[in-house]
Amino acid sequence: MAMRSRRLTTLLFSIVDKTQVRKPGRIPDRMTGVGSVVGRWFSSASSSAAAAAATDDESDMYEVGRGLKDYEDYRRSLYGEITHKALLVDAVGTLLVPAQPMAQIYRAIGEKYGVQYSEDEILKRYRRAYEKPWGGSRLRYVNDARPFWQYIVSASTGCSDSRYFEELYNYYTTEHAWKLCDPEAEKVFKALRERGVKVAVVSNFDTRLRPLLRALRCENWFDAIAVSAEVEAEKPNPTIFLKACELLGVNPEDAVHVGDDRRNDVWGARDAGCDAWLWGSDVTSFKEVAYRIGVKI
Repeated sequence: MAMRSRRLTTLLFSIVDKTQVRKPGRIPDRMTGVGSVVGRWFSSASSSAAAAAATDDESDMYEVGRGLKDYEDYRRSLYGEITHKALLVDAVGTLLVPAQPMAQIYRAIGEKYGVQYSEDEILKRYRRAYEKPWGGSRLRYVNDARPFWQYIVSASTGCSDSRYFEELYNYYTTEHAWKLCDPEAEKVFKALRERGVKVAVVSNFDTRLRPLLRALRCENWFDAIAVSAEVEAEKPNPTIFLKACELLGVNPEDAVHVGDDRRNDVWGARDAGCDAWLWGSDVTSFKEVAYRIGVKI
């Protein structure tokens, strides 16, 4: 473990050293990966094996932490105290989560329509259906995405009753179906915008997202909303991130995206030229996001 951490530390510092000689401007792609690498390292450090080696690795952990600080100092040397001009935020899993487990709702509403599957079975069938290719296209959310969701509901529950689908579909457009991941989100976004940092939602969602944000009274927290059903591109396609930056009037290298999916959010944003932090690993609250950008709440 100690050898692994020393290799990582060496890698971090080699990246920092090499980037110091570059001309100010776009952050090199390798630098944008530092936060994710550190996040993965700390995650593995929480395992039983890492716990057993914790004493030996204390100095190595300190070095990794210093490497991360050097990265943040590097950005500030280029951009000033505020390291990013824009914050892009994923919706489901980062900004919002279902108020109740999906399978529980599918079964509760479905009982009066004859749904008999258990919640465990519904969840298993949902995951299987969701992961399958959709109609020969990678675009699931086209307009209101009703055909896609009709397929998902039917495959998950075995029920094709249109009345059941409509009730379930409409339920997920209401404020009762969702809750905020971070209760301090509004305060943080307000503080960021007051310091000149623009904020946008970037989400793989259908056209229900805007009315949903209005129902949750948080639509006005954002300077722009980039929805895959409107952009006609779904994460990790960099197009949706580039569209969000265009709506905000910033260059991709001036934006950081925060989301809970490594492939869709982190890799997709970096392919677009944005910085990216993994929600739940690199950052665990929007207050922490603001602090890393350079705004104290």
